[in-house]
Amino acid sequence: MKGDEKATAETLDSDGWLRTGDICYFDSQGFLYVVDRLKELIKYKAYQVPPVELEHLHLSRPEIIDAPVIPYVPGRISRADPMAYAMRNPGSSITETQVATYKKVRRVAFINSIPKSPSRKILRKELVDRALSAVL
Repeated sequence: MKGDEKATAETLDSDGWLRTGDICYFDSQGFLYVVDRLKELIKYKAYQVPPVELEHLHLSRPEIIDAPVIPYVPGRISRADPMAYAMRNPGSSITETQVATYKKVRRVAFINSIPKSPSRKILRKELVDRALSAVL
């Protein structure tokens, strides 16, 4: 079976580098860190907000067990608001985490479990579908 030449052309650049869609950086010692996926960036006004940054802020709070961030777009055409689904520790009454204006989560919904794949990857699509179905 012949490969998909169009998909290969979209994945490899002219120098033969593989475009993975990952957002990475090298530290001063030359270690590579994968921090997010390009397709998961939330476009808020003129900014691109990586969900992982907001997730790390939430997870730095001892009251939060898990807090995936998704784009929330009810009735909007041109922008998405960052929304977090947060799992609180039992007995916690935390309501929000403050961050820079354009990186602020605009909506939080508390949930008892976060949908994840067998490899523990957060299933953001399921959370987006859940958020949209709550609006309809």
